[in-house]
Amino acid sequence: MTSTAMGQRVDIEKLRAALRHMSRGNLLSIASRAIELVPRARLGSLVAGIVRLDLLSEGTRDAASLLDEVRTFHDACLRGDDFESFDVNSKNYMDTSKGTDAFIVEFGRLIEKCIRASAKGRLSTLREAFELLFALLRRLDRDPDSVVFFADEGGSWQVGVDWRAALAAYFRCLADGTPAEHFAHQVDRAIADFADYDRPKHLGTARRVASAEQRVALRSLPARERHGSRRA
Repeated sequence: MTSTAMGQRVDIEKLRAALRHMSRGNLLSIASRAIELVPRARLGSLVAGIVRLDLLSEGTRDAASLLDEVRTFHDACLRGDDFESFDVNSKNYMDTSKGTDAFIVEFGRLIEKCIRASAKGRLSTLREAFELLFALLRRLDRDPDSVVFFADEGGSWQVGVDWRAALAAYFRCLADGTPAEHFAHQVDRAIADFADYDRPKHLGTARRVASAEQRVALRSLPARERHGSRRA
């Protein structure tokens, strides 16, 4: 979320009108953001009459770390917890199921949380979190139906990641203590898999956070989009 968006004054009636026409996925995204923004003491008021409040009482367990959150999400996706199909026809082939909407929203929440956290330290832990999320996207590209259901063509492009922000944060984590050759290999792999259409930009981002040895290793990588690579 940009600082411009945060400071923008919004007409409530126009917002209400816009909400009436939004897809389920976008409404889930708004709900997910609202949970983060509304003070904890007001969350009950936010969902009163819609969700049974007695089922939402806080337990005594410790708050999960971000890496634990990502691991839990990753494992649930591999079990197929969000896989929910429907009969596809010529009218609904562009639709997404509740499970697919939930997957996209939760993926977006977690990767945005990783991006924000990358500015605060714990880089080796965050690197693992990023790589678990990237592993899910690679699985989507190999075999979409092994994670969630897409009525039409499925793949990582459906998730809508801001790759400039995500790769910049990942490269910052990756540069922290990673051997030069491995750093270059992982940079190349991430760009080729997800954003090769913008390869020069991402290589420049990697160079800015790399050590001297890592920058030398980066010079061996192709500077332009590879022939036949996936585009946005």
